[in-house]
Amino acid sequence: MLHFPPWKIAIVLLVCLIGLVYAAPNAIDADYSDRVPDFAPGKKVSLGLDLQGGSYLLLKVELDVVIAERLESIVDAARQALRRERIGYRGLGVAGERVEVGIRDVADVPRAREILQGLDQETVVELDEASGRAAITLTETAIVDARAAALQQSIEIVRRRIDETGVREPTIQRQGQDRILVQLPGVDDPDRIKALLGQTARMVFRMVDITAPVDSALAGRVPPGSLLLQAADPGPGEPGHYVVRRRVEVSGENLVDAQPTFQDGQPVVSFRFDTLGAKRFGRTTSDHVGEPFAIVLDDKVISAPVIREPILGGTGIISGNFTVKSANDLALLLRAGALPAPLVVLEERTVGPGLGADSIAAGKVASVIGLVMVVAFMVVAYGLFGLFANVALLFNITLILGVLSALQATLTLPGIAGIVLTIGMAVDANVLIFERIREEMRLGRTPISAIDAGYKRALTTIIDSNLTTLLAAICLYAFGSGPIKGFAVTLAVGIMTSMFTAIMVTRFMVVLWLRRRRPAAVPI
Repeated sequence: MLHFPPWKIAIVLLVCLIGLVYAAPNAIDADYSDRVPDFAPGKKVSLGLDLQGGSYLLLKVELDVVIAERLESIVDAARQALRRERIGYRGLGVAGERVEVGIRDVADVPRAREILQGLDQETVVELDEASGRAAITLTETAIVDARAAALQQSIEIVRRRIDETGVREPTIQRQGQDRILVQLPGVDDPDRIKALLGQTARMVFRMVDITAPVDSALAGRVPPGSLLLQAADPGPGEPGHYVVRRRVEVSGENLVDAQPTFQDGQPVVSFRFDTLGAKRFGRTTSDHVGEPFAIVLDDKVISAPVIREPILGGTGIISGNFTVKSANDLALLLRAGALPAPLVVLEERTVGPGLGADSIAAGKVASVIGLVMVVAFMVVAYGLFGLFANVALLFNITLILGVLSALQATLTLPGIAGIVLTIGMAVDANVLIFERIREEMRLGRTPISAIDAGYKRALTTIIDSNLTTLLAAICLYAFGSGPIKGFAVTLAVGIMTSMFTAIMVTRFMVVLWLRRRRPAAVPI
């Protein structure tokens, strides 16, 4: 018992010191914490939505749109391939969850089958040679993969857009098969966030069809290969609709940067393409000098300038009836990237900061009361050894804060409940050890022998009891969500730190006391 190896002493002192260093920023002002680099131990425990106040959004990703767009791309590919091979067709289009097309000449059916099967490796082609009708469907694996990829991409785009707004410590996570949970601490007006997330922000560049009158298109006579699109925000004297080519000259996927700026005193958005986009943009502007060029965002024309000269540098400017705020928001959307599918707000809640402050105050009161009662009980029940246990309890709370700060875990109201519960549980191990020492003393053992036996024989019980609680915390974290996870994290961290402080820190203090005093009796 008296033998406490130097390496154990070093571990105890080092762990306690690291815990103090990581927990200390929680007692320092926020300005200092903001100046500390990410790798340094200077971050505070993040407060959750229920403590700090903010907004809660539950979004649904319209994944069916992704499948529909995939089928539309197959339609375009089939149209080009059949025309290139001069195979006559009719009724080409999307019908439900498949693409249908009719081959006019039965003699072309075998060649058409080869062409349609080569369009996409993840499709199944069913072709009736008698009637010449073909149906192209996506495989089940392709549909599942496309949905999963779209959901993951949506989460990343949502994260980028929210990060661009400057919201600190947002929580963005997948929920179910098609939903995204967004928690924004400190945001009490989520309208701008909803507006940013509600836009798909899919920008493409198309040529305006100058041969098609807008009036005829409005009457339903849209030429093949063209589209009738509405203007996003037409100014005085500007048309409310445009007829544009279906073909996308340059995609917004090739954008690498977009920034709000000013031109002639008016807010505009400057953009820059990657190498591939710059080549396409340069080739398009070179081939169509003097023609209007439509910049389309979410199927609305935001600008249709005339190409005055070839633009070969891969940069350009989007002008329109922008305000400073709308130019900033558009640049933000373009930088973050386009969503693969629209988002729908299913649920929205706003928590005021006043309610969060009340929760924090109540949590502090509960923690202090619990701590005082536990400290008083241990001193009354176990005397000097109870004082040792209380010192270890303070180190335990410090280690909990240090671990939560290092992990940048989010502390919620159930998390505070977990800490309060841990304060009570933290002395359980010491109670088991001290009671075992009492039993050994009654059996006539010497103080050193009784203390040694108490620690050895109580260790198995301590590990068993804490291990079962730790397994329960792991299950809560694995199968729970939101506040349940917060409770599970603080409970699991508290269990591990309490085992360390009870087995190592308290024992270290007891060993030091034994070496110095060599008592004839144990004051317990």
